[in-house]
Amino acid sequence: MKPVRSLSAAIIAAMALATPLHAEGSIRIVQQFGTVFLPLDVIRDQRLIEKHGKALGLDITTEWHQLSGGAAVNDALLSGNIDIAGAGIGPFLTVWDRTLDTPSEVKIVGALGAQPNFLLTNKASIKTLKDFTKSDKIALPAAGISVQSRILQIATEQQLGTGHAHDLDDITVTLPHPEAAAGLISGATEITGHVSNSPYQEKELADRKVHKVFSSYDVLGGKVTPTVLYALVKFQKDNPKTFEAFVDALREATAWIATHPKDAAQTFIHVENSKLPLTFIASTLEEPDVEYTVAPLSSKKFADFLYRIGAIKHHPSSWKDYVFEELKRENGS
Repeated sequence: MKPVRSLSAAIIAAMALATPLHAEGSIRIVQQFGTVFLPLDVIRDQRLIEKHGKALGLDITTEWHQLSGGAAVNDALLSGNIDIAGAGIGPFLTVWDRTLDTPSEVKIVGALGAQPNFLLTNKASIKTLKDFTKSDKIALPAAGISVQSRILQIATEQQLGTGHAHDLDDITVTLPHPEAAAGLISGATEITGHVSNSPYQEKELADRKVHKVFSSYDVLGGKVTPTVLYALVKFQKDNPKTFEAFVDALREATAWIATHPKDAAQTFIHVENSKLPLTFIASTLEEPDVEYTVAPLSSKKFADFLYRIGAIKHHPSSWKDYVFEELKRENGS
């Protein structure tokens, strides 16, 4: 199996518009870090896109890339260097708003499952957001725009009041989840908080110095699919069979994870070259708060918040306004 290629923001910027969109029979996918991206690991490991492509009479070539942060992912998508983007609902809504009714319009292909994001800290004195000081640093994949940033902003507004959503923005820093988790556990860096995801947040909580400040489920009032897959509408129109094969692969992978959690954990370790124990990964997948589903959950709450604070200009009337037609039959929100 070829390793996932890692693209730096600088490389993406250099490639810019030089690479055209791929033709039917070719697809390029970018993902980030954590078990929330497990459906993509399963698709890759079981070659499900290729399988469903053959069922449609098409040989599909698949490329896999890995980035950290929604801004870099959006740059890669809009520059034509990837076809399927995997990032938080916040970065998606930002790029959806930016491209609506343009040739670069984007829509959600499917969600990557419901998992909570925890705000964790290694400081015993921090019990609520009000306890963070200017000397603290909260790590996020992409400060200001990532889904973790938006969750923090929503929570800040809830605790500090209307107009205070951005009060903690100046103490957030951009770090990939693996690095942020290592820094929080070691206590040797400036990082005193981390809005994390699985399996990193479970690993962090295993350290007795680390405790949870909040869960995104508490902040949003229920299950949330924090990460989604999205593509240009043009890609779907120009590559209908390739797009259909990917959607079919995503649905098969999502259903398989639900019935094969231990095998899915092994897939994560294999594809991501993780050093975490199999039993540990499997336990995170079997948590009652975890649900692998392609339906976006609580996405409209993010859209309402972003519109209200002026982060997006267009206010969707429904979550169905920003998804592909195939997804509208799901029980989303």
